[in-house]
Amino acid sequence: MTGANSQTPGTESGRYIYGVVRGAEAVTVVEGLPAVGRAEAQVTYVRHRGIAAVVSEVAADRPLGTADDLRAHAQVLDSLAAADATVLPFRFGTVLPDEKAVADELLACGYDAFMAALDRLEGSAQFTLRARYVHDEVLREVLAEQPEAQRLRDELNSMPEDAGYYRRIQLGQLMAEAIADKRDSDSVEIDRCLAPFAVAVTPGEPAAAEAVADVSFLVERERRPAFEQAAEDLARRWYGRIRLRLLGPVAPYAFATEAMAGFEERR
Repeated sequence: MTGANSQTPGTESGRYIYGVVRGAEAVTVVEGLPAVGRAEAQVTYVRHRGIAAVVSEVAADRPLGTADDLRAHAQVLDSLAAADATVLPFRFGTVLPDEKAVADELLACGYDAFMAALDRLEGSAQFTLRARYVHDEVLREVLAEQPEAQRLRDELNSMPEDAGYYRRIQLGQLMAEAIADKRDSDSVEIDRCLAPFAVAVTPGEPAAAEAVADVSFLVERERRPAFEQAAEDLARRWYGRIRLRLLGPVAPYAFATEAMAGFEERR
């Protein structure tokens, strides 16, 4: 496997690799989808024994990484996941010179590791839950639960805007600590409610200040209705306090690294 910027000099085109599926799941759902690098290129398969690489032709002299490229990469993989194919997604930017290299250098060399990874992910797709506090509501909670914070706020409200510098710092620290404690307990509640329906769980790092959690769940096909119902119940219980957004089913991006470990070690 090579990155997009390390194609063989002089080649006119290469084969962009989206991921690997079982040969029996090389389905027509990818037909008509926009391809990375060349929106008009056909997304297709290169097969080897019981597996197949999902590929499309890409120009060798065109740098990859536009927003359209990133969307196309995800759309191809997520379309397979939505069609209930077990898909092992590759990192964005994986390119090989031609279909022979895909078959010989990728699929043949990595066959055992790919099969083991597909076995591990069999029948599962990723759901990612993004939880965000409703800002005004979490502030009201903290002030109701922290008398010292409420006292400082009342004092600051009675002072001129340019006064109370150190009180503002103290209030900010108290609020930040209280919200951090809430985030920890609410994250535990998310795990308690949803993890029993998942094969594996991978927590992410929430980027936004109001973020509670970004958590990915690997969910088996037959458990999806129960998992989605549990997420809906949690959203209903936290309505007005925490906004929940459930993304999926998508390809198991958060779980592919571990599944691919055997192949990466051999390279």
